Amino acid sequence: MRLVVSFFVFGLLVLLLWAGLGLNPRELPSPLVGRPTPVFELPELLDGEGRFQHQALRGQASLFNVWASWCVSCRAEHGLLMELARAGVPIYGLNYKDTRTEAIAYLRRGGNPYRAIGFDAAGQVGIDWGVYGTPETFVIGPDGVIRYKHVGPLSRRVLTETILPLLQSLDGAAS
Repeated sequence: MRLVVSFFVFGLLVLLLWAGLGLNPRELPSPLVGRPTPVFELPELLDGEGRFQHQALRGQASLFNVWASWCVSCRAEHGLLMELARAGVPIYGLNYKDTRTEAIAYLRRGGNPYRAIGFDAAGQVGIDWGVYGTPETFVIGPDGVIRYKHVGPLSRRVLTETILPLLQSLDGAAS
């Protein structure tokens, strides 16, 4: 009997591990998808006197990108963000656990794809958004509701297969 139970437990463990191999580690479920963006107000990165608030993410479908100057993966996706901005995609940023000096230098070197950037030095707003690390990108509907979350650097494939079609459908639904 003990042998049968051992084989059963072993078989169950093998099935669970096998199922886990098929999961995509980039697809972390977010309880925020389908909900309004968290309420926040932060200093604007480039204008220390200005304020960046959650209301800025309403009115049209947009991207909300969490980044930092110290983040190697953020550098990898930066060129794609610049292309999207040149194509007219509204992108807002959250500079996460960074210094203002380093973040501004980073944007001077690589260009600024963001319409506005909240400066979250302590990382508190990032916590409210459920940020695990940088980069993370959210698709926000015109109604201010989070529609999708991507963890890790954006790739051309993710943009063309998931994010851009979603943005287009959200813009079409708002018309």
